[in-house]
Amino acid sequence: MKFGEFVTWLDGLIIFIVLVVAVFLLLAIRVLREYERAVKFRLGRYVGIKGPGIFLINPILDRLKKVDLRTITLDVPKQRVITRDNVSVNVDAVVYMRVVNPNDAILKVEHYIIATSLLAQTTLRDVLGQRELDELLTKRDELNVGIQKILDEATDAWGIKVSSVTIRDVSLPEEMLRAIAKQAEAERERRSRVIMAQGESEAAKKMAEAARQYRDDPAALRLRELQTLTEIAREKNMIVVSPTQLGTQLGEVLGLASSVQKKGKSK
Repeated sequence: MKFGEFVTWLDGLIIFIVLVVAVFLLLAIRVLREYERAVKFRLGRYVGIKGPGIFLINPILDRLKKVDLRTITLDVPKQRVITRDNVSVNVDAVVYMRVVNPNDAILKVEHYIIATSLLAQTTLRDVLGQRELDELLTKRDELNVGIQKILDEATDAWGIKVSSVTIRDVSLPEEMLRAIAKQAEAERERRSRVIMAQGESEAAKKMAEAARQYRDDPAALRLRELQTLTEIAREKNMIVVSPTQLGTQLGEVLGLASSVQKKGKSK
């Protein structure tokens, strides 16, 4: 081999090696965001967690499984639930979860999001099926906390933290809606009657107290009668009112005048 050919071959070899190294580096360099982690496997065996930032792997021997550490909003589809008092309702909810241990999320469950979703559906039916309809409508906060604790304990082995559960909607049948409306109307009617009765009772007590005061002080009753006459005159009504006391006094005056007149005639 001549020297010129050797130099050409050597240049080609160097260029090839540079290209191989460049391709290797391109395949070996990995970059993960701050909220990402990668579970690393070498020849199928778990060897550790990588990230965040830049790192190198062996592109031939190593494989990575990325895990997002941000909170995931999991929409639980509507579930048909029969409550303890035999009422059929449709309930859907929202589950907020995040991965706290990427190792368990990859090694201990196949699809942690699907598994959590199915577990949330089952737990929702089980918990709400043990409650009555009134509790389902009025104690949502308590039910949310109870479901969240159950899911959190069940998914802890998968490296998942369930931070919150919210029952979003409760759909009732039309017959039940009409029954609830009638019940609410009856409750409002009962309250109005109780309020009216309380008002009548308080008014009766005040009127009895006023009657006792008028009985003990006739002058006050007389002033009240004169005030009533003044109010009637102010309204210009064509009504003549003769209070009881005034009528009695007028009768006494007329009787006295009649007796005097009879005595005059007898003389």
